[in-house]
Amino acid sequence: MYITFQELRQIKHSLPTGSVKRIADDLNVEEQTVRNYFGAMKYKDGRIVGKHIQPGPDGGYVDLEDDTILKAARKIISESGVQEAAPSEN
Repeated sequence: MYITFQELRQIKHSLPTGSVKRIADDLNVEEQTVRNYFGAMKYKDGRIVGKHIQPGPDGGYVDLEDDTILKAARKIISESGVQEAAPSEN
């Protein structure tokens, strides 16, 4: 799945407080793994994750080999009734 880095960050910023812990608990992963998923880090439990950033507009394009965390985040946003934050204009 391809998404811009900026879109990925906007999804993270749209999450209600406590969502990182909820996602980590639901998926049985470390909270830091969830934080890293939305940031520039490429490690999961000490191993490189399936995420590749390519140069381009809006911080570049991110190729996510596994979108499980992304789906969980979007589900939480949907349940909370909050719209995903719109990407900011540069």
